[in-house]
Amino acid sequence: MPISEEASGKKRLVVKKLFARQQHEGFGAVVRRSIGRFELRYFDPFLVLDEFSVSAPAGFPDHPHRGFETVTYMLEGEILHEDCEGHKGVIREGGLQWMTAGKGIVHSEMPSSNATGTTRNKGLQLWINLSSKHKLVMPSYQEIESKDIAEAEKDGVRVRIIAGEWNGVKSKICTRTPTMYLDFTLTPGSKISQHIPLHWNAFVYVLQGHGHFGDSRSQHSTAAAHHLLILGLGGDRLEAWNGSDSGLPLRFILVGGEPIGEPVVQFGPFVMNTQEEIDQTVDDFENFTNGFEKARHWKSQAASDLGLLF
Repeated sequence: MPISEEASGKKRLVVKKLFARQQHEGFGAVVRRSIGRFELRYFDPFLVLDEFSVSAPAGFPDHPHRGFETVTYMLEGEILHEDCEGHKGVIREGGLQWMTAGKGIVHSEMPSSNATGTTRNKGLQLWINLSSKHKLVMPSYQEIESKDIAEAEKDGVRVRIIAGEWNGVKSKICTRTPTMYLDFTLTPGSKISQHIPLHWNAFVYVLQGHGHFGDSRSQHSTAAAHHLLILGLGGDRLEAWNGSDSGLPLRFILVGGEPIGEPVVQFGPFVMNTQEEIDQTVDDFENFTNGFEKARHWKSQAASDLGLLF
C-alpha cells in the first residue's frame, strides 16, 4: 500500500515522549538532540536527530563521517556546505541535502557569508544508518531547493514530501535505507490519518504548535514544540490532529524507516557493524587512506576564516 494521507487499520500509539534539551555541538553551536542521546541511543535505522540553531561564527567546521547518511533540512536561514572532494553549495531556507557519507567524507557546515551574527540559521539534521552492503559506497549527494520539494495540500493539511509519498505525490529522493519523511502543517481543526508500513519504526518531532497524536486516551498523546514521539508497532497508521483553541498551526515531521537489524558499533561520526571495522575506520582517517585521501591537505574556507586548526 502506498504512503498516502488515508489509511485503514489499527492506529499506532505513542509509546515514548522525549523533550529535546539543548546541548553544545561543533564550534559554539547549540542543538536540541532527541535521538542519539542516552535515553534513546539508536532507533533502527535512525542514529541522530538534531534541531539546530546557529549564528555566525558558530557552526560545524571540518569533521568526518563514514557508514551512514545525513539529511539536512533548513527551516530558516542558510548553511554553507563544503567537503574534501570539492563539493560546495548553500542549503537555503526550505531546502534539503541528503548526503551519503558512505566510505568516507570530511566536510563542514557553517552559516553562509550572507548570514550575520544576528541571523538565525535553523534546521533539522537526521542521521540514517546504512546496511553493511552500503556502508562503503562512494559518497554522493541529493540536493533539492525549496521550490522543487514536492508539496500537497488538502482540507487544511499542507505536506512537504521530503522522502516517500503522500496522496499520490512523490519525493524525488532515492533512499538506500527505505525511508519516509513528511513535513506536515495542520490548521486548527484539521487532522490526518497517515499510513506507515506495518513493520517500520516511526517517530514524530513537533516543530510548532500543540497537537494530539495516536489516541487521546494515551498519557503521551499530546505534545508541543521540541518533543519527540516514538510510535509503537502493531499498527499501520498515525492519527494526528490540531485541536488548538489559539488559532495557531501545528507543524511536525513524521519519519519512518525500515529497520536494518544489524549490529551497530558507533564511534562519534563513524558507524559500522563491528569494533574491528571502527578500528580500521579510525586508522583510515588518521592516515588519509581508503576514502579519506583528499582530506590530507584540505581545509574548508570557513575553518580558514575562523583560524581553526585540525
